[in-house]
Amino acid sequence: MTTYFVSRHPGAVEWAARQRLAIDHVVPHLDPAQVQPGDTVIGSLPVNLAAQVCAGGAAYLHLTLELAAELRGKELSADDLETLGARVEAFDVRTTPLHPQSK
Repeated sequence: MTTYFVSRHPGAVEWAARQRLAIDHVVPHLDPAQVQPGDTVIGSLPVNLAAQVCAGGAAYLHLTLELAAELRGKELSADDLETLGARVEAFDVRTTPLHPQSK
């Protein structure tokens, strides 16, 4: 079983190291085809990729933080992430059929 940390941000990678997360591979982008059942993926994936990870039998742990609008698009340091209360939370993301609209 392999644990991937997905981020292109140096501050997030440093934050993960400070948390002593057991990570096998740090990757800037994830190819869901490389993820095997029983693997763990940690990051801030788009919901469709998180759903593919979960559907394939892997665990998805989301890097969650409360980000103010003025900080979006800015490179954050590990210290910034700690100040913002960054944490890892488990999610089980699934696709569902669309519901017909009520008339």
